[in-house]
Amino acid sequence: MGTEPTSVARLSMSLPSELFRQLDMMVEERGLPSRSQLIAELIRHALAAHEATTRPDEMLAGTLTIVYRGDRGRVRHQLAQTQAEYLKEVISSQHVFLEDDQSLEVLLVQGPAVRLNELCDALRRVRGVHQLQLVTTTALLPPLYEPDAGEHAKGAAA
Repeated sequence: MGTEPTSVARLSMSLPSELFRQLDMMVEERGLPSRSQLIAELIRHALAAHEATTRPDEMLAGTLTIVYRGDRGRVRHQLAQTQAEYLKEVISSQHVFLEDDQSLEVLLVQGPAVRLNELCDALRRVRGVHQLQLVTTTALLPPLYEPDAGEHAKGAAA
């Protein structure tokens, strides 16, 4: 972590009174110290979504949450096949069984926005998928593995 102080800019805004009330209620229910923290979080989500739609080559990281019925033919197999087509983008997955033969799967993903959106579309086409949501951020995972120069040269000489 850096020790540099974070610069802060002030923003003044007007909201309809009902929206303002709901904002304050959300801040209180979540136990946040201020409206500013909640508004900053909402803006970060909006900016990541904006990047995904306006800059298709922008690298994004995030999670893809899928809820599906496991009793529909070969749903799990089709989901696994689709994920295999996106090996560079799907970093890991977590699966749990839910009630009524439903499953919840969460994928950790990273890649160009266009590829992540293509992955979502491909998974949505699998019959039995009930819900799918991609949540992204512009902050990226560090490289998972990069051989150092000596290791790479050793492999080439062998």
